[in-house]
Amino acid sequence: MTNFPNDFIWGSATSSYQIEGAHDKDGKGPSIWDKFCKTPGNVLNNDNGNIAIDHYHRFKEDIALLKKQGFTAYRFSISWARILPNGKGQVNEKGIEFYNKLIDELLANDIQPWVTLYHWDLPQALYESKEDWLNPVISDHFEEYATICFDRFGDRVKHWITLNEPWVAAILGYGQGVFAPGHISNSEPYLAAHHMLIAHAKAVNIYKSYFKSQHGTIGITNNCDWREPIDQQPKNIEAAERALLFFLGWFADPIWLGDYPQVMKDRLGDRLPVFTKSEKVLLKDSSDFFGLNHYTTMYAAEQDEDAEEVSAYGNGGLSEDQDVQLSQDPKWPLTDFNWAVVPWGCTKMLQWIADRYDNPNIIITENGCAYHDEVQNGEVHDERRVEFYKSYIEACDDAIQNGVSLKGYFAWSMFDNFEWASGYSQRFGINYIDYDTLERIPKDSAKWFTKIIKKHQEKAITI
Repeated sequence: MTNFPNDFIWGSATSSYQIEGAHDKDGKGPSIWDKFCKTPGNVLNNDNGNIAIDHYHRFKEDIALLKKQGFTAYRFSISWARILPNGKGQVNEKGIEFYNKLIDELLANDIQPWVTLYHWDLPQALYESKEDWLNPVISDHFEEYATICFDRFGDRVKHWITLNEPWVAAILGYGQGVFAPGHISNSEPYLAAHHMLIAHAKAVNIYKSYFKSQHGTIGITNNCDWREPIDQQPKNIEAAERALLFFLGWFADPIWLGDYPQVMKDRLGDRLPVFTKSEKVLLKDSSDFFGLNHYTTMYAAEQDEDAEEVSAYGNGGLSEDQDVQLSQDPKWPLTDFNWAVVPWGCTKMLQWIADRYDNPNIIITENGCAYHDEVQNGEVHDERRVEFYKSYIEACDDAIQNGVSLKGYFAWSMFDNFEWASGYSQRFGINYIDYDTLERIPKDSAKWFTKIIKKHQEKAITI
């Protein structure tokens, strides 16, 4: 039996480049992902988001599914280049019109919009003019873009997220080169992340200073997977904590504690930028909630000098900066993305956040799994995904019972979609997409959520 609060938020999530399509329609400018996908080999099967699932033209159909499946909140992102084709300057009114229609349709169906301003699709024009995340001027451009969104949509949007997973944009985009814009560097990720944090702070400051009358909330979403010490040796306990600080503390500490973690300062030296006093003031307490995207867990140990290098995905950052060796328990079940299913890691992750940051209100803004689903007689029986969600939501309930202030949960994802460098090879959706016809087919997991949400509304939820 679970005991989620009466006002607990049940939602599902998507992002603009992964679902919208219409990549060059109605005045939209190209993003760095439009460009990145054009280079052969960057994305599996040379897939791209040109059409994606054509949400741009099918949003009413998609919102009808959200309504039918019982979700009361929908997290989506705005394409910066659809609003400002050049990243700055002239506003594209057709882009404004699309998001106005989307927001109005959601509200007409009693679904609260949770809007992410940046989910990795930086306008290509800013990148080409070298005004991207490596240039401090980017924070001013983001502030301008955010201000336009607050002004045009904030009368109806009451929940804002500035940045989605800046760790990914920094490490995979500017460090490992596997995501747009494809840079490989051991210093650029820290500079890019620094400017992302300042951009976040500036946007929040504008919102709090000039849009108070909208009575909304604003925050940031960071991603982190749990790092469990492989044993109780002090060196491995320290390694697990260090991994968490390089992963989540990197972005959360400046906002909740006022500066970067000391361990990062000690290990990175002058590769880690320094906040000015005014920037620290702007950053401190600049999130109304703690947005968390959580997917998996790994064991952490002090790096063995003779061990083989671990991957960018598994390590949670630049491995040479952390000296942390990660591994999985062979007994853990794996998703088809080879991510381990470890529900108790979710409980521990939530508890760690509560302990370190004085128990803030947490929203799980993404949690989900990829499996190679198939349609059988017009249905998709994704039993493993149902079991995944069941176990992770139970883990969330365990955290709540322990006093963690968890206020909402968004399933990733509402639809199968373009999974970045993996193209269309991985299916995270609770609604199946036939990529030939673009037909939407609810999976068993979507039907399961419908039952869960209804039971919660009836205050009799049993998972």
